[in-house]
Amino acid sequence: MQPRQQRVIDEKTELDDKLGKLNTFIVESPIFQSLPDDEQARLVRQHKVMELYSEVLGERISAFTA
Repeated sequence: MQPRQQRVIDEKTELDDKLGKLNTFIVESPIFQSLPDDEQARLVRQHKVMELYSEVLGERISAFTA
């Protein structure tokens, strides 16, 4: 595996960890519920964008072995 490929794998691993933490915050944290609606919406939108970003990184990783 080339260093650039490992960087993509590391980036996805890091992103997925952050994505999981954000998801837990949105779903389980009473703090999230106390935030203004517009801030909640931004965090949910951020989560969706991070999911899409993770998907793209996954596709790139899959292409390494293609």
